[in-house]
Amino acid sequence: MILSFYGVNVIINDLLYLISKFIDDKIPKKYSISFQEILLVSGIFNVASEVLAILIICVVFLLILFIFLSFIFNFDLLISIVLAIAIPTGFLACIIIYKSEKRSEDVEKSIPDFLRQLASMLRVGLSFENAMEELSKYGSGPLYDEIKRSVIEIKMGRDFNESMVAISSRLKSKNLERTFKLIIEAKKTGGNLADIIENVSDDLRELNALKRDRKSSVMMAVIFLVISAVIAAPFALGMIGIYSSFMTSLGKDSELIETSKIAAGSYIIIHSILAGLIISLVMSGNVKKGIKFSIPLLIIAYSLFYIISNFGSYFLAF
Repeated sequence: MILSFYGVNVIINDLLYLISKFIDDKIPKKYSISFQEILLVSGIFNVASEVLAILIICVVFLLILFIFLSFIFNFDLLISIVLAIAIPTGFLACIIIYKSEKRSEDVEKSIPDFLRQLASMLRVGLSFENAMEELSKYGSGPLYDEIKRSVIEIKMGRDFNESMVAISSRLKSKNLERTFKLIIEAKKTGGNLADIIENVSDDLRELNALKRDRKSSVMMAVIFLVISAVIAAPFALGMIGIYSSFMTSLGKDSELIETSKIAAGSYIIIHSILAGLIISLVMSGNVKKGIKFSIPLLIIAYSLFYIISNFGSYFLAF
């Protein structure tokens, strides 16, 4: 048993290596580097070609499984192929978006504490560079990892101001970018850095508190949107499929009935995407982040709609 498991593991590893090598050879470097940067920003420290190789294996496996099931249960072959491609791709996109958002939230939460510690070290007489180096030794998390990198770059001769701006650029944090620009300007003009940094820390702490309050205050609206997207709409519109099956069994099939099923499916897709965008707008004020809600809502809602519209009549028969 152990030997057979080991053999399967070796085969999978060899297959991953061959596919990832093929991807490295065929995909232009600029695209692989761009995807690798997306993974790194999201906190996923795997080689881009290996991630794509795993995605391809999952797609092929689901294609074989869904095509087999489509012949057994008389599924629509085209929908089976689309789902086999969409589910792994959507799952990977959701993981990347989720980890990227989680990493950004961790950075935003750690900025006020980082700035307060920095201000305290400046007050005891340390220079800004030495204070950053001390903080990099004891902190943990994405922000402190980037500070460690920045300290090393400065020691190797990189300009301090460029290094600070690069931290905010890599972490994709506007608050951090504004903070470092303010610090750079204060250093140039000779202002009291400790007081300025502490004031910024207090402002950011209050801003984070306001964001938490806003999220908690809109949760009822979010729950309503989720229920309407994944329960109410699929069940209500799925009844169209049940009605279509009933009319077909009576020999009263028509183009209008088939068109209504297509229209209902299209409505589910549009409704799920819009619900995800509205949830993002309500929770974060940024509609662009709605894709992380739209993808899972779309997959769940359309799956329920498809099951109800095609198999609901069998359940009602019992």
